[in-house]
Amino acid sequence: MTKIALIGAGLSGLTAATLLKDHAEITLFEKSRGVGGRMATRRADPYAFDHGASFFHPKTDAFKKFLAPLIAEDVVQPWEARFVEIENRHIKSQQLWTAAHPHYVGVPGMNAVGKYLGQSLTVKTGLHVHALAKTGDGWSLQDEQGHILGAYDWVLCALPAEQATALLPPSLPLSADVKAVKMQGCFTVMLGFSQALPLPFEAALIHGEDVARVSVESSKPGRSDPFCLLLHANSAWADAHMEDDRAQILTHLCAEASAILGQDLSKADHQALHRWRYASLEKQEGAPYFIDAAAKIGVCGDWFLQGRVEAAFTSGMHLAHDLLEKLRHG
Repeated sequence: MTKIALIGAGLSGLTAATLLKDHAEITLFEKSRGVGGRMATRRADPYAFDHGASFFHPKTDAFKKFLAPLIAEDVVQPWEARFVEIENRHIKSQQLWTAAHPHYVGVPGMNAVGKYLGQSLTVKTGLHVHALAKTGDGWSLQDEQGHILGAYDWVLCALPAEQATALLPPSLPLSADVKAVKMQGCFTVMLGFSQALPLPFEAALIHGEDVARVSVESSKPGRSDPFCLLLHANSAWADAHMEDDRAQILTHLCAEASAILGQDLSKADHQALHRWRYASLEKQEGAPYFIDAAAKIGVCGDWFLQGRVEAAFTSGMHLAHDLLEKLRHG
């Protein structure tokens, strides 16, 4: 059976591995301690925060079909949130997310999606693939110390564009295109309160401010009672302050959100900041993946399309389908 190394166990990599696992011997390599990428959950008892992707809104039939078994198992559930858009520090529009146009979250945390998909896969976590070496008709993987991590017929890369650039052989036709992709960063502020704040929403999109999104994490299905609030920084602001002092960033974003929401967020019992160096990007044009049959290497990721959950799924799905066709026809 064809041996495939898949580097990166975010949703794009997990999707490709799930679709390929019955047709090839798949091994996923993930440098983090867990799978799921930005579909992540941070816990600080008794608080919990989906500090990467806060929710997702499926649009394509393919993604809806992929989610069906997760919904049936209650791994994914709809979040019927009151959603508002805020401009000039006033609510300009509001709506209720309903079953007619469902927005979903993982339960009891967003990381449940990755755990569910990963349970039927061979995943090696805490392993950083540092280099690829061509070995005849296949590939050898090496860690940072030069130790061999295995030999494989195919390598699939499901990493952020900047990390993929560092790993991919520069001779590949795609390498220059990948290098040109610049993903945007983000800061996430996690705030836990002993008492709930009287906010007129559970999810908010904010225009023209350093804070771009706010969500009441404790309002999501399957969450605990303590009031949890999440702030996402504006990507342009985050990129401009990526290396700034963390404490100053936390203080600034809390102060900005306090002014916007009319609540003193500095009184939070729990305060934490997370930096996502590669979080999002604008909508991209072109193919949703890359595959080189001669070199036996493929690349997928949300950055082929747009930095969103469904984009990650779509890219991984298309790469898997293309590779399956190539395996079937030799």
